[in-house]
Amino acid sequence: MAVQKLKVVLTRRLPDVIETRMRELFDAELNLDDRPFTTDELKAAVARAAVLVPTITDRIDADVLAQAGENLKMIANFGAGVDHIDVPAAVERGLIVTNTPGVLTEDTADMAMALILAVARRITEGAELVQRGDFHGWTPTWMTGRRIFGKRLGIVGMGRIGQALARRAKAFGLSVHYHNRKPVSPRIAEELDATYWDNLDQMLSRMDFVSINCPHTEATHRLLSAERLTKLQPHAVLVNTARGEIVDEAALAAMVSRRELAGAGLDVYEHEPAINPALLGHPNVVLLPHMASATLEARVDMGERVILNIKTLQDGHRPPDRVIPAML
Repeated sequence: MAVQKLKVVLTRRLPDVIETRMRELFDAELNLDDRPFTTDELKAAVARAAVLVPTITDRIDADVLAQAGENLKMIANFGAGVDHIDVPAAVERGLIVTNTPGVLTEDTADMAMALILAVARRITEGAELVQRGDFHGWTPTWMTGRRIFGKRLGIVGMGRIGQALARRAKAFGLSVHYHNRKPVSPRIAEELDATYWDNLDQMLSRMDFVSINCPHTEATHRLLSAERLTKLQPHAVLVNTARGEIVDEAALAAMVSRRELAGAGLDVYEHEPAINPALLGHPNVVLLPHMASATLEARVDMGERVILNIKTLQDGHRPPDRVIPAML
């Protein structure tokens, strides 16, 4: 007698190899047109699914979860961040929430380092200039940026991604500083030659570059508030590849406009996908479309973690990547 497959609903298109494997293992319902689900569609999905596979574009709040059917067992998030899911409400309903930690680390750290270089060395500005046909020959004083070697980098959030960025920064000759809920282990601190600051304001006021690498939680919402942003020195550069809600975007835009900050490199936004118009048009601001983890390898790895979590549940075991409210 054939074993009944779990009903799995995917809210977005995933790499073909992942969707194919999902169909082999589960009763997987694909979103072939890749259009984000509406709230009503999310409610209908949790009513019929045993497992929902959402992404960052889906708001899984208590209102949506209230429509969950008796068969819903798990929300297997395609992504590491779960700030778009009301995890306490899900757990209270007896649901398991999982994510895909670790698989985005190297790619996100690469992008954070790339943004530091892009802003400091005016890379996108120079590339656009050449595309416009405005390059008329080298001169000693034209398109001068800033050297990063020997400068100080302050990392806000020293988890997997923060540590991966620190390794890259050290290779580029940057002095690594960090703020975290608690210091990293002595072994990691020694490996990275990293200086810990328990007071974020004190760290910010001394850095040449600041990178946001912490998760978005209630505790980190607008962690870099308008007041805290003023602690940055006028020559500092702020980079964010974490979540836009961690920074007061309007205050950041105003500081850049008033030249109270040397520049910014952003891959995420406070009201994504909307971008504050005040951030546009500045040559010293590099804006990317939330692409830090956008490598084929990362997307496939994320899908494989989702499959592992669902398959473990189906086999009657505890999924390895459970998200516990106390962890947030």
